[in-house]
Amino acid sequence: MLIRRPEDVPPITYKNGVQKRVVLGPQQGAPTFVLRTIDVPPGEASPWHKHDWEHEMFVLAGEGMAITEDGERPTKCGDAVLVPPNEMHSFKNTGTDTFRFICLVPTRGEDNP
Repeated sequence: MLIRRPEDVPPITYKNGVQKRVVLGPQQGAPTFVLRTIDVPPGEASPWHKHDWEHEMFVLAGEGMAITEDGERPTKCGDAVLVPPNEMHSFKNTGTDTFRFICLVPTRGEDNP
């Protein structure tokens, strides 16, 4: 068994200040899934993108908008989100604090933000 804390993992920082931390993945012995935390600063958003796998999210802190081609839906601490395969999406921080969520993807999804 392995126990890790996100704050002990060096972040990957994108140009708009969004930070990703790979908490558990293949390098830690997880063969199937990658568990990441994403921190979105106030006023910023994750990249607008899609991929051919679903992913699950759980909001840990803050508030934001889940954005798809069908519109925007508010999300906040305690919400779980399912993003289906091939759905364009992004997550924007609409609050004044960091918008933090867990993102679970298959191992092949780790190369995608």
